[in-house]
Amino acid sequence: MTLFRASRALAVWVLLAAALPALAGRNCDTQLPLKTSVLERGLALAGRTVAALDATGADVVVLARAGQDLTKYGLQYSHLGFAYRQPDGANGHVWRVLHKLNLCGSAVSAIYRQGLGEFFMDDLWRYEAGWVVPTPEVQAQLLKVLRDEPRAVSLHHKPYSMVSYAWSQKYQQSNQWALETFAMALGAGDAGGRAGREQAQAWLQARDYQPTPLKIGALTRLGGRMTTANVAFDDHPNAKRFSDRIETVTVDSVFDWMQRAKLTAQPVGTLR
Repeated sequence: MTLFRASRALAVWVLLAAALPALAGRNCDTQLPLKTSVLERGLALAGRTVAALDATGADVVVLARAGQDLTKYGLQYSHLGFAYRQPDGANGHVWRVLHKLNLCGSAVSAIYRQGLGEFFMDDLWRYEAGWVVPTPEVQAQLLKVLRDEPRAVSLHHKPYSMVSYAWSQKYQQSNQWALETFAMALGAGDAGGRAGREQAQAWLQARDYQPTPLKIGALTRLGGRMTTANVAFDDHPNAKRFSDRIETVTVDSVFDWMQRAKLTAQPVGTLR
């Protein structure tokens, strides 16, 4: 293959990889320093979100941001985490967010506990927050886990793919960790009370959680796998993968399921 043809082929793979849905996680090497306007807009959204969450009277909400444009897949948000009130002495309380992030476009991830300013401190596609307020009973169960660091990270699985199969344990993307932790908090586990990813997923299936089916063609899959460390498809069943049906956990599917499962009595809150 000539150098020209090789360069053209690489450009095609890069374009195909860029067509994949970015369900949380960014490549640090390709990011420019954040502009002052980006910082200002992120902090402004965080401030408005604090006021909006305070007004709900909730102690825990499932909070989402619109980091990437996923409208071609019919999705509104890209990434979610758990926002909860943390006592702060004389100041009353602060909001903290527990969420999972891919590390610089690599094949691994980590759990972060941040303030709302950090959660929205990114070059977001749309400066919008979305949230669901769980019922008081669900909030109480979530809060016990979120404030217990060993339990909060117990279902974290480092190997990462942004399009991980919802019912596999080989990889784990950010929204998948949050959903499985949600299941654990609400009682997923075996007869001895032990909860692992397999038990959490079985609990979710029994309660009719339905992942989002994304239509991703073979060339796009191949391009993403060849050029991006945080993309893998080998955990998806062959019958679904070869029919271009990639089923993964999305914010929109989690919000929809919480409504259907009556884990919330309120509509989805939004703020721009």
